[in-house]
Order: sequence, then structure tokens, then C-alpha cells
Amino acid sequence: MGKFAVYKYLSFLLLITTAVLSIFTFVGLFGGNVTPVGNMARAMLVYALPLLIIGDAIMLLYWLIRRRWHWAAIPFITLLCCIPYIGTLYQFGSVDEQANKKSGLKIATYNVARFNRETTGFIAQDILAHMKKQKVDILCMQEYNDVSGDKKNSDSYKEYFPYMSMGRSDMVIYSRYPITKHKTIDFEETNNSAMWAIVDVNGQLIKVVNAHLETTGFNRTLHQAAKLQMQGYNVENNRVLNAIYGNYTMGMMVRAGQAIQIRNELMMNPDNDCSLIICGDFNDVPYSFVYNTMLGDLVDGFKECGSDGWMYTFRGKKKVRIDYIFHDESLKGLTYNREDLSYSDHYPVYMKLEY
Repeated sequence: MGKFAVYKYLSFLLLITTAVLSIFTFVGLFGGNVTPVGNMARAMLVYALPLLIIGDAIMLLYWLIRRRWHWAAIPFITLLCCIPYIGTLYQFGSVDEQANKKSGLKIATYNVARFNRETTGFIAQDILAHMKKQKVDILCMQEYNDVSGDKKNSDSYKEYFPYMSMGRSDMVIYSRYPITKHKTIDFEETNNSAMWAIVDVNGQLIKVVNAHLETTGFNRTLHQAAKLQMQGYNVENNRVLNAIYGNYTMGMMVRAGQAIQIRNELMMNPDNDCSLIICGDFNDVPYSFVYNTMLGDLVDGFKECGSDGWMYTFRGKKKVRIDYIFHDESLKGLTYNREDLSYSDHYPVYMKLEY
């Protein structure tokens, strides 16, 4: 009788765990629909979605093994609802060779991390060689920095990209097609910014938005804590964790405001005769408020025609997807991929579009 009571008690706990995981997963799936300001708990669950989905899968497997079909239905339905989210991280299938052969407009976004502060221009030239090899037509760079301020990079890029628009000193759009108009979008009290340029592609006008949103502050806090410890200061772990959490949540709120500012800019300057592409380093994950705001009614290129399996664009320990290319429905995606270059803490992302 005692063993049976323990068995029933454990089953009840696992059922509660299954229900809680399912509830948290659904809250995470819709957590990006509201601004993180005043809704931080919901916003944070978006970041936990991969772990929650793994937990749901374990519970599904457990109830299937136990042949408790009615309880297995809870994680099964939850996982079915997660399929659109999983599609932002992973795409099955191989590269479509037919789409690869089609002609189209190829755009790339790359946070080059100031070329690792390399001053000879070697890294910049090697990146240019890769862009030529990939036959890129429009290149959007973030954390761009010309060599010693003497315009060596921009001058050398002109042979392949004859047209260029600068935003702030860290933002640039290179193009093989004429740029008819451009504008910088400044964010208050931050070094980050965005810009847009209208590109005339054989008579079709395309508005390209290049965005670099606020960083997380995670690595910066760890670096500051390590530096203080090296200088002999006693840095308590709970203080570091509190600082990380504070910087992270502040970054989420700042990015949310920047995403809204970009969307408002596009609404105030609609350019209805232009197709629209939004790309860049958003410093946020899929299904977050920033992702949803920037995406709006656009198409996520990776979901449309990605084929790289697991998609992550940050080269650090956190294998996350934070660099994106979105487009409106007047354009059609053909291919979407990243390249494993080691010049930056980001990977470049490429997309070929039929227009």
C-alpha cells in the first residue's frame, strides 16, 4: 500500500510538472506580443522557450512510455503549437539547387565588430573578397569602422560596390545599384543606430533598413567584474548576478523602444512605391517583442527558404540567432544562409530575393 501511495504521489507531481511546463511554454510563445516594460516575467519566458520545449518533449516521451495517452496529449498539443517557433531556429532539408541557379538580388547583413580593430585593412579586404564570391548586391554592415578614419575601406569597396550610404560612423550600406535617398535613425543615449536607403534595382525601388539595436550588456558586465577582481576588489557573485540581470532587462526595454522607433519611422515615411527589406543585428531572439515588432507583416527569410539546419548567428558561447533579414510580400525569397567567417563575433547572413 505504501509503494502504491508513493507511486501515485510521483505521478501526480509529474502531471503537475507537465501542466506547468505547458503553461509556461504558451506564455513564452505569446510573451513577445507585449512590451517588456511592465511585463518582464512574460518577456523573459521567451528566452527560456528552447529549454521549455525540451522539457515538454521529455514529458511527452514519459507519458507515452507509461501509455497514459490522455496525459500525453498535454505536451503533444503544446509541441504542435511550438512548430512555428521552431521554424525560426531550425529548418529541415538541403539547399535548393534550382533556387541557387536563379538570378536575383542578393543582400547580406554583417556585424563586423570594427574588423577586430585591425588597422591594416586586411580583414576588410578579405570580407570584401567573400562578398564578391557570394555575389552580394547589397551589403549592410554594423559596427563598421574605416581604417584610421582615412576611408581606405570605403574607397577600396567602391570598385565592386560603387554606391554607398553612411549612417553613423558604425553603420553603412554598400550597393551595386544606385542609391537615390537615405536617412539615419538616431537612438537617444546610446551608440547604436539604424539607417535606411532606397536602392534603384533596374527600375524597382527597394527600401533597405539596416538596424543595430542595443546590446544585452551581459558580456560587458562579466568583463567589468573580471577587471575589478584582477585589480584586487572583492566582487560578490550575487552582486554580479544582480548587475547582469539589471543590464539585461534594461537592454530589453531599450531595444523595445528602438524597434518601435524604427517602425514609427517607416510609418511616417512609408514610400509606398518601394519594396521593403529590414535587416541587421537586432540583439534579440525570435519571438521576442523586438523580433515581432521589426517583423510586423513582413516575411522572415530563414523561415521562408532557410536550409542550414540550426540557425544561429552569434559566434560566442550563446548559440543564438540575433541577425535577421526580413522582406515584404512583393519580394520572394530564394535562398537564405550564413557563412562561418571568423572575423567577428557574428556570422554574415545572406539572402537571395526574386524581384
